[in-house]
Amino acid sequence: MSSSDINNKIILVKKASGEVEPFSVDKLKLSLQNAGAREATIQHIISDIENWIISGITTKKIYRRAFSLLRREKTLSSLRYRLKQAILELGPTGYPFEVLIGELFKQKGYSVEVGVVVDGRCITHEMDVIATNGRDQQLVECKYHKDQGTQVSVQVPLYVRSRVDDIIYHRQTMSEYKGFKFDGWVVTNTRFSFDSTNYGECAGLNLLAWDYPVGHGLKEQIEKYNLYPITVLQNLTKDEKQKLLNKGVVTCLQLSANSDVLNDFDFVKNRFNLLMAELADVCN
Repeated sequence: MSSSDINNKIILVKKASGEVEPFSVDKLKLSLQNAGAREATIQHIISDIENWIISGITTKKIYRRAFSLLRREKTLSSLRYRLKQAILELGPTGYPFEVLIGELFKQKGYSVEVGVVVDGRCITHEMDVIATNGRDQQLVECKYHKDQGTQVSVQVPLYVRSRVDDIIYHRQTMSEYKGFKFDGWVVTNTRFSFDSTNYGECAGLNLLAWDYPVGHGLKEQIEKYNLYPITVLQNLTKDEKQKLLNKGVVTCLQLSANSDVLNDFDFVKNRFNLLMAELADVCN
């Protein structure tokens, strides 16, 4: 229901006292302004409420929905702000980052192997991630850095291209890979040098960095698929996060789906409830 529909048709809502009154967009807007919401957020929430509201609903339900949307918006804004640092806290090893990239491919419909030793035509290779969907296989090298200022030089895509080609050449001779299409990747949490991106485009090697490709970089991919790492959570200590990372639990979605892993932690009830509420905000 649009604003014009509400203006043309009075929607009656029930107050806590039991009284009935017309729904007021202005009252809702004022409440959201008093809560510190930005104008764009207010308009988004009002639009949602206008399309959802029906006559006879209680004001309590209206405001519960509105402030749930506001809390969600604030949570997302906070997550976006903390995301870059949260990625840097996945170290010191690169394995959690490899798991994160594996989870990204899972969200795209691939079955995934992480840290796999495979034969090439000339030598054996360890691939950080191998993602397979039907006869489509992605061979992925991950480059994780603790320093956000680090650039991946052109030497990395050069050697990854040769490694991927060695694996592809061998697999194309194997009956189980008949008809497969193979692609190679380099993925980093930082950035590629200018020569790296030029070489990747020329050599047919997929590159994914924090902000590359423009508009479809790692940051946007994480937000799109809701793959926030557990290091964004404020109700876990650094030691608790590390224990989860050591168990291969890297994303909040993984933790939400396998919350029994938290049974090994000595949480007091209140902190556990705060953690689960935060986790629900991140995942839903």
